[in-house]
Amino acid sequence: MIPPEKRRLTLSVERFALKNPFVISRGAKTEAVVVVATIAQGALAGRGECTPYARYGESVESVAAAIESIRAEIESGADRFALQQLLPAGAARNALDCALWDLEAKLCGLPAYQIAGLSRIAPCVTAFTLSVGTPDEMAQAARSAAERPVLKVKLAGEGDAARLAAVRAGAPDSELIVDANEAWRPENLDENFAACAAAGVSLVEQPLPAGADDALAGRRWPVAVCADESVHDREGLAALRTRYDLVNIKLDKTGGLTEALALADEAERLGFGLFVGCMVASSLAMAPALLLTGRARFVDLDGPLLLAQDRPHGLRFDGSTVFPPESALWG
Repeated sequence: MIPPEKRRLTLSVERFALKNPFVISRGAKTEAVVVVATIAQGALAGRGECTPYARYGESVESVAAAIESIRAEIESGADRFALQQLLPAGAARNALDCALWDLEAKLCGLPAYQIAGLSRIAPCVTAFTLSVGTPDEMAQAARSAAERPVLKVKLAGEGDAARLAAVRAGAPDSELIVDANEAWRPENLDENFAACAAAGVSLVEQPLPAGADDALAGRRWPVAVCADESVHDREGLAALRTRYDLVNIKLDKTGGLTEALALADEAERLGFGLFVGCMVASSLAMAPALLLTGRARFVDLDGPLLLAQDRPHGLRFDGSTVFPPESALWG
């Protein structure tokens, strides 16, 4: 019996310029900086992309160091399930987990969605994100995107009611979801939720800081509430049930597709709706998350639409409809 060929792990840091500055309550960025893990075995290779996120104490250097710390295990054949014990949830594990999914699909000659037990990946509609700005700036951005069916509106706290009114005026027919990125406070919840209801908003994402969201508990808010920064993986999920209606599943938070699928199962069991989200990154980061979209009430995988130029073999978009990946990209 011929032993399997030894694996080879390589890392690269890649930068993608954005079409426009991406602004949220915590700051602005003009490029997406990602770490790509490639795991080769023989002539085949699997890739995974992650976005280190300072909000979670991550940097390119820390993510690369975390991956390097288990190089020996990965190159010796550790699989996706062993990986869950080797690294905690986060960007580093995500890059490796998605690379292992991709490699497994190529070695088996099966698409990743079949390995995950799915019959297909259907095209889906993604939200399109509007950055934080003045009401006039956001109204103009909304007018420019008014043909898109779902807009995700970034908010910043003070002045959000005016921002919402301006966006609604600019895009009267789009479904709106908003993301406060932890910028609201308990004392202005009622005012801000009322402004959302007046603008016909369907969902409010992470209004309060993670770990300081007790004020959401036990209230029936006029708009559905989704946890983002407050949920990473299955740990602690049950405790959020009285505060949130949905959970935002991002592979960079869960540490890859393996935990994301398990989180989706547990969230549905507990009665949460699902939101599939992303960091600002290329199509390589979005592709694995498409395996979750058939179960989601909302999808926000617009990262490639925000880039000046995506990577080769990127996802195909028709307006806001995103299609399954080619095998040359992932899976």
